[in-house]
Amino acid sequence: MPIEKGDFIKLHYTGEIDGNIFDTTDAETAKNAGIHNENAAYGPVIIHVGSGHVVAGLDEALAGKEPGEEFEIDVSPEKAFGAHDETLVESVPVTKFKENPEIGERVQLEGREGMVVNKIGRRVLVDFNHPLAGKTAHYKANILEKVDSVEEQVQGLIKLYSQREMDVTYVDGVLSITLPAGIQYDRRWLLWRGRIISDIFATIPPVQEITLLENFKRPEKKEEESPSP
Repeated sequence: MPIEKGDFIKLHYTGEIDGNIFDTTDAETAKNAGIHNENAAYGPVIIHVGSGHVVAGLDEALAGKEPGEEFEIDVSPEKAFGAHDETLVESVPVTKFKENPEIGERVQLEGREGMVVNKIGRRVLVDFNHPLAGKTAHYKANILEKVDSVEEQVQGLIKLYSQREMDVTYVDGVLSITLPAGIQYDRRWLLWRGRIISDIFATIPPVQEITLLENFKRPEKKEEESPSP
């Protein structure tokens, strides 16, 4: 049965620009391309078709495809990472930086990230566009299967945003998520927790209530060392 907007699917994909791989769900491909991230959770992603969990051009291409289908697609800048906006290239006084930045360096300024593209006297030209803005992206994708289980759908959303795996149970409209120990120190989880909950309610209608569970175990006592004779 063809994929429809609103379906959850399990997807493998690899994105290239000008023949260079910039994103992939496959660990071996990432290693071979020199972009492997030890902190990333590789493997197929579970996404909700039509919710923008992948770039718009790829998202739109999924509807009408069949589970098990492999395909390739070119995605225009407007439906990938946006057209390059010249108004986002700004001249900034060098005094705004703690250290004198170099051309090609990525910098943070007032909560925005950009790339230094030029230096003229005491001013620095910073491009605040997405690094891949204005580029046509080529994707190779493989739709592995539809995902109908509520637990799998939720686990997919959690992994998509937080790069974590959590135990999930669903009974009669109530969803329970068991949080791993130390989750309160995970900045990525704290950043995306609200979005994950919002997405669950928006994309999984049977879920009426969400409970986040924290478990704490009593620390094991260390055995006291016997006194030396």
